[in-house]
Amino acid sequence: MAQNENDSQLDINESSSHSGERYWGTVDVIEEGESYRISRVEIKPRHGIKPQIHYHRNEHWVVVSGVAKVTCGDEEKLLNRNESTFVPAATLHKVDNPGQIPLVILEIQNGEYLGEDDIERPYELNVVKPTTENKQV
Repeated sequence: MAQNENDSQLDINESSSHSGERYWGTVDVIEEGESYRISRVEIKPRHGIKPQIHYHRNEHWVVVSGVAKVTCGDEEKLLNRNESTFVPAATLHKVDNPGQIPLVILEIQNGEYLGEDDIERPYELNVVKPTTENKQV
């Protein structure tokens, strides 16, 4: 494959409403269809994505660089480069970057509905009360 063809396959879909800057890092949608979305997620050192749950999609996360501290349901684990995890629908989950370098994850969302209104954040719903152990940076 020629270099130009390779570069064009990695183009970011900047028109996606899902792409953009967040306080914890950035999300760049690489490709999306009716029932899937592939994103490059970069999380700043010592930051994380707040706990959330969605009901109509599963997610696969693959660590490209850095270390991910993943909480999925009651299970917590560290993932290194080239390791991955599966987040089933209707499961409370979060990811943190405990390291000193940016965490880069490829996120594959797959489901019958990918709308942002399917995401619930229990802290915002007062379902989960923050403590000093699980308080977000």
